[in-house]
Amino acid sequence: MTKLVVAIGGNALQPAGESADPAAQRRRIEATASRLTDLVAEGHDVVLTHGNGPQVGNILLQNEETRHLVPPMPLDVCGAESQALIGYLLEQALRNEFALRKIDREVACVVTQVLVHADDPAFTNPTKPIGPYYLRDDEVLVKKAKGWKMAYDQRGGWRRIVPSPRPVDVIEKDIIRTLVGNGEGRLVIAAGGGGIPVIRKDGTLVGVEAVIDKDLAAAVLAKAIGWKHLVIATDVPQIALDFGKPSQRFLDRLTVAEAKKHLAEGQFPPGSMGPKVEAVVEFLEHGGQHAVITDLGNLATAVAGKAGTQIGRA
Repeated sequence: MTKLVVAIGGNALQPAGESADPAAQRRRIEATASRLTDLVAEGHDVVLTHGNGPQVGNILLQNEETRHLVPPMPLDVCGAESQALIGYLLEQALRNEFALRKIDREVACVVTQVLVHADDPAFTNPTKPIGPYYLRDDEVLVKKAKGWKMAYDQRGGWRRIVPSPRPVDVIEKDIIRTLVGNGEGRLVIAAGGGGIPVIRKDGTLVGVEAVIDKDLAAAVLAKAIGWKHLVIATDVPQIALDFGKPSQRFLDRLTVAEAKKHLAEGQFPPGSMGPKVEAVVEFLEHGGQHAVITDLGNLATAVAGKAGTQIGRA
């Protein structure tokens, strides 16, 4: 039995171009739950975290479209909404899959705050695009007048950009440790979307307008609860060098030193594989033993060491 922190992307729950209607999301989440149950059926303990990019983008769009009727919620609250939304659907799908396979496991979702430093440089240099695209100049001017930072995205127009500070700690880590227990087999869903970003101010916790990379948050979560194995599920079966070029080659294995070398060479772009490899390096350099990056279709096989890119300290 291995204790696994598993991170799945928001696009794994709602792929780009796929309908965001509830029935489509449920179908995708049910398929994801089946893959995760394969791990549980093999005897692994799982703490699950997930992305929320498409889902929180939809919430922000709903905010904008109804702002004349209902006051829009700040970004930290939107993150909390997406955690509960995705967590509920995942928990229900997992419970149903466990019942179908006669697996006796409990599932719980923890709405999770993740601590960031108030002086993180990201707060003065926002880079993360979120929410809807804006095409008209007057719309962009209105958003800038509200104090939003805006940047042009080649994929569709102007978008709001927000800080993406590095995660430091998980506020609810003791509760999560209690829930997973010692051999009790509960599956806990936590730190969804990278967690709700909070800072400490005058001894209190305060939510901030930011988003946290979910893979970096998964590494911090694993460290916080003392688990040594990290699994990152993305949309490719393995890490590749020279991705998209004629010289592209996939990697079966990787060491921390090799990963850092390839990162420095620019092999893993910031908007795609870069944060995943950074998260693995961070995890392995701070107590983690092993990590694997793969896609959902190869999840159980990769955990068994027979697929994906296996990453170790040396």
